[in-house]
Amino acid sequence: MNTNLALLLLLAPFLGFLFNVFFGKSIGKTTSGVIGTLAVFTSFLASAYFFAVIVANPEGIQISLFDWIQISNFKVDFGFLLDQLSILWLLFVTGIGALIHMYSISYMHDDENMHKYFAYLNLFIFFMITLVIGSNLLVLFIGWEGVGLCSYLLIGFWHKNQEFNDAAKKAFIMNRIGDLGLLIGIFIIGSLFSTLDYATLKTAIAGATDLNMYWISAAAFALFIGACGKSAQIPLYTWLPDAMAGPTPVSALIHAATMVTAGIFMITRLNFVFDLAPDVQNIIAIVGAVTSLVAATIALVQTDIKKVLAYSTVSQLGLMFLALGLGAYEVAVFHVITHAFFKACLFLGSGSVIHALHGEQDMRKMGGLKKVMTITFVTFLISSLAISGIPPFSGFFSKDEILMVAFEHNKILWFISSLASLMTAFYMFRLLYLTFFKEFRGTAEQKSHLHESPALITFPLIVLAILATLGGLISLPTNSWLNEYLAPLFTKVATEEHHFGTTEYALMLVAVIGGLVGIGIAYAKYIKQNQVPAEDAAITGFTKVLYDKYYVDEIYDFLFVKSINGLSKFFRDYVETTLTSLVFGLGQVTNEIGFQGKKIQNGSIGRYLFAFVLGMCAIVIYLFLAQ
Repeated sequence: MNTNLALLLLLAPFLGFLFNVFFGKSIGKTTSGVIGTLAVFTSFLASAYFFAVIVANPEGIQISLFDWIQISNFKVDFGFLLDQLSILWLLFVTGIGALIHMYSISYMHDDENMHKYFAYLNLFIFFMITLVIGSNLLVLFIGWEGVGLCSYLLIGFWHKNQEFNDAAKKAFIMNRIGDLGLLIGIFIIGSLFSTLDYATLKTAIAGATDLNMYWISAAAFALFIGACGKSAQIPLYTWLPDAMAGPTPVSALIHAATMVTAGIFMITRLNFVFDLAPDVQNIIAIVGAVTSLVAATIALVQTDIKKVLAYSTVSQLGLMFLALGLGAYEVAVFHVITHAFFKACLFLGSGSVIHALHGEQDMRKMGGLKKVMTITFVTFLISSLAISGIPPFSGFFSKDEILMVAFEHNKILWFISSLASLMTAFYMFRLLYLTFFKEFRGTAEQKSHLHESPALITFPLIVLAILATLGGLISLPTNSWLNEYLAPLFTKVATEEHHFGTTEYALMLVAVIGGLVGIGIAYAKYIKQNQVPAEDAAITGFTKVLYDKYYVDEIYDFLFVKSINGLSKFFRDYVETTLTSLVFGLGQVTNEIGFQGKKIQNGSIGRYLFAFVLGMCAIVIYLFLAQ
């Protein structure tokens, strides 16, 4: 039964993909969307069943479908591993994924290729499930590459716009860089242990007495590079803000539930490998903290509502990597879960606003929307409070755990992450105030059509807002259900060291005050002083540097894009010309030899006999002289 349900869990979205590919256009837009949504909801129900099984039986479920690869003593099965980690991921991938599908039925209703959109969404969920439930690194790699493909298809879904195509290509290529690192790490692990199966690998490492720490560190670092690509960490983060080119529900799916969480999942799954490489863990923590701060500073001045949320995602992912680098895997997982709730709500809320404004994304042309979009406003406010770390919302609990662990291990990293958190509160409420408060700054035509979004859009917002409010209850500081649930996966639980006293409560107070300060500064600037960000041409100074994202894209363009284009032009203009001349020259020589040679074949029998006699004489003379 478990095997059949696991196959249903995996294949339901794939069947939805096939159905929409072959029949979606003929059955109509709404029906296409309903079938796509039901396919993912079926996977969610199967995930809920397995969650109940795992709670009752913490040993987990290992399913081997068939032998896949066997070379000497190296063997890889195609199988599934359903344990505490994979089930948690499945619940929010399929649960939030189903809500995003439902939302999309209304949001994408006017698109002529709606059936294709739902086909891609279903395929995205299928590959993410494959990544999560695979019992070894090769099955994970199938899902890893699959979500990369689907992100390319969905980011560039509106392919008639060349900028969107460029954004899709950028995401695809930058992820290929990270994927090379992942492959190298897989090869090293396979070479060291002759297995890629998680359970076998963990047992082999636990029982080994002569581990090659150099190569284990190399493998961990290579795997981290792969995680940097998927989960948008420095230096491979610039693709994620550009991924906003796709439809807004796609942004929610990528940022909240699927692709960007893959790197955190992989590192957490291989925690027993990374625990053996403390130097690599330090690098992960530093990269995470710096990424969090850099992305937060960029988000401070962006004016595109989705770009603010995109850099917010990069920043929050940085906090998760900080926790991973400090060995607090369960804390990172906690923030992944709460972030999935409030970030999905924020992106879908921004989509509701964009839907009401007929595609407008510039916050300078918004304002006053809380009067006509009450549900969108309230859910957006709740999620903004959650991401800002204000109690009792979910983000307070998960972010506070990360800051507390950072304080215990490295005060500098704690300060960096605390500063990033303060900035988070500021830019999120800057977004909230500019979008929903004061007077409407758009056109008269837009104002006349302002309205709350349909129920298919607002219902997912309400569900996600409730989860963003209550999600923190799964891991309270003094009584963490989540830590106990995940305990079988880790050799230690970082937060077990917490004994709440003066220091811990002071840290919580500092975090809350920091969030309130950020909100207060935003209130003073955008409500009290009624400021509106300047037009692009009027932005100067360091604000211009932040607005242009530290010119990182321009630097990459100069160092890599232009240099590769120049090299290509060189081969086109010079090498191609040289090779062409050489080829044509050889052709001309061959033609001339042929032209002269054909004169010999003139039909004169006497000349042929004369040549034959000369040849025979030459042979006889040669043989005579040779002897």
